[in-house]
Amino acid sequence: MATQDFYQVLGVSDTASQEEIKKAYRRLAKQHHPDANPNNPKAAERFKEISEAHTVLSDTEKRAQYDRMRRLGAFDGMPRGPRAGASYGRGGDTRAEGQPFEQAADFGDFGGLGDIFSSIFGRGRREEPVAQTLETVVEIPFRIAVLGGKVPVALAVTETCPTCQGSGGAPKATWSTCPECNGRGTISFGQGGFSVNRPCPMCRGRGKVPSEPCPTCAGAGEVRTERRLVITVPAGTETGARVRLRGQGQPAQPGAPPGDILVTFQVLADRFFHRDGLDILCEVTINVAQAALGSRLRVRTIDGKRVMLRIPAGTVPGRKFRIKGQGVEKNGRRGDQLVAVQVTIPADLTAEQQELFRKFADSAGLRY
Repeated sequence: MATQDFYQVLGVSDTASQEEIKKAYRRLAKQHHPDANPNNPKAAERFKEISEAHTVLSDTEKRAQYDRMRRLGAFDGMPRGPRAGASYGRGGDTRAEGQPFEQAADFGDFGGLGDIFSSIFGRGRREEPVAQTLETVVEIPFRIAVLGGKVPVALAVTETCPTCQGSGGAPKATWSTCPECNGRGTISFGQGGFSVNRPCPMCRGRGKVPSEPCPTCAGAGEVRTERRLVITVPAGTETGARVRLRGQGQPAQPGAPPGDILVTFQVLADRFFHRDGLDILCEVTINVAQAALGSRLRVRTIDGKRVMLRIPAGTVPGRKFRIKGQGVEKNGRRGDQLVAVQVTIPADLTAEQQELFRKFADSAGLRY
C-alpha cells in the first residue's frame, strides 16, 4: 500500500453514509485526541490521520473525486482500469521502462483530482504546507449555553520551539548537508512502479542537519505546550454547534503562520432545566392540598430570577404552565418556560388522618 485508505482509517465501508462517517470520526477523534493521550506520541499522528480522512470523506465533492481516484487504483499502486488516451498492462504500457507512476499518470482530466492526488502523496511541485485546523470539544454549562458568556479552555498545542526558533539545531550548532536526502529535503519510496515523495525523516525536510540538536525540542523544531484561552459562547448554543478561532491554532511547520482552532460545544445537562427548541422545561412538586385547593409558587427562571406562578384549585399531576418570554433567545425570537407540576401523595398516614380522608372522600363522592 502506498498510503492508508481513508475508509479504513475511519473503519467504515466505502458505501457509508455521511452520518456514519461523522459518528466514526467523533468516536475515533475522542479516543485518539492528543489531550486524552498526553504520554502517547503516536496519538497525535493517529489523530492527524483521522482528521485528514474526515476532511475528505465529509465533503461530498472531495469524496466523489477521492472515490474516482480510488477506483483507478491510486491507493494500491496500480490503476484498476484504463483511462482514455492511455493503456496500462503488459505490452501496452505507455510509460518508459522504470518511469514511476506518479510521473506518468495524468489526472488533469478528472476535475481537480490531480490537486487532491498531490495533497495526499506530495506529487508535483513542492508547495508550502497548509496550516492545519486544530479541533477540540469544549463542555459548557447549560445556563451559559442558553444565555451566552465566556468559558476558559486549556488546549494542548504544538508551537515553534522558543530555543531554536524552529530550526531544530542547538544555538551554537554548525550545519551540513543531510546525508540521507543529499540536501533535497525529500526522499522517494515506491512499490510496484508507484513512487511517492515524502519529507526526509532525518533532516525533517530542511535539507541540512545540525551538529548538535536543540536541547529543548530534541531537533524537532517544535514543542508541545498548553495554551489557555477564553472562548465566547453565543446565546442559544446547542450541542454540536461550532466556532472557529482564526489564527489561534498551530502552524503546519515550525516558523509558519498558525492555523485555526475549531471548537465544538457539548452542553452539560442541568438538574432543573431542560431544553426543547427555544422552550425551557422544568418540573416542580406540590402536595395534595396545594393541588386540590390551589396555591402560589415561586419558580426559578434561567436568568436566576424567580417568577410567581399561580396553581389553580384542582390541578392534576403532569399539568403544564407557561411562563412567557423566559425561554431561549436566538435569531430575534425567544421561547417560553414550561413548568410541569407533579403531586406528592402522603405515604404514611396515622389512623386519625386516614379517618379524616375517608370522611373527605365520602363527602366528595370519591370511591376508594
